[in-house]
Amino acid sequence: MNGTRLLLLSCVPMIVAVAVLLSAANRPNVRVEPMDNVGPRPVEEQTRSSIVRDYLLAWKAASGAMAQNRVDLLDSAFTGQAKDKLAGTVRQQQRLDLQTTYEDTSHHIKVLFYSPEGLSIQLADDVEYDVQLRSHGQDLGTQHVHTRYIAVLTPTESKWKVRIFQGGS
Repeated sequence: MNGTRLLLLSCVPMIVAVAVLLSAANRPNVRVEPMDNVGPRPVEEQTRSSIVRDYLLAWKAASGAMAQNRVDLLDSAFTGQAKDKLAGTVRQQQRLDLQTTYEDTSHHIKVLFYSPEGLSIQLADDVEYDVQLRSHGQDLGTQHVHTRYIAVLTPTESKWKVRIFQGGS
């Protein structure tokens, strides 16, 4: 028993290293332009990092909602028009028995405007992702997409949420 326990304990560092490598492999490549001249007020360092973090989490939330056909997964990252449009897409997928999986591979984020009151921030994202479509459990194919999204984020109690999410511009 002790030999088995020692063998298992000796494997833990290797398992952790593999898990870290796998999670890094699934993260998109993210490049963020400087936010020095994006409005009448400076973007504080904490705000800079939280905007990028919350925007990327919104991509994960949207991907999960589409893959699982669950509107509730949008609640953590979206509000207003963006949430309504994405929820409508999820409901339409449910009716047609479709699932869409999005895997974002790269983001090039540029903040366009930070409002004077700090109540909204607009960004452009040149994004690349793979989209896989399934119908009735059958794979219909995968397509690689390179497009631009315009997003407007607004602060909530504890994070930024995407209020406008417009793709294809």
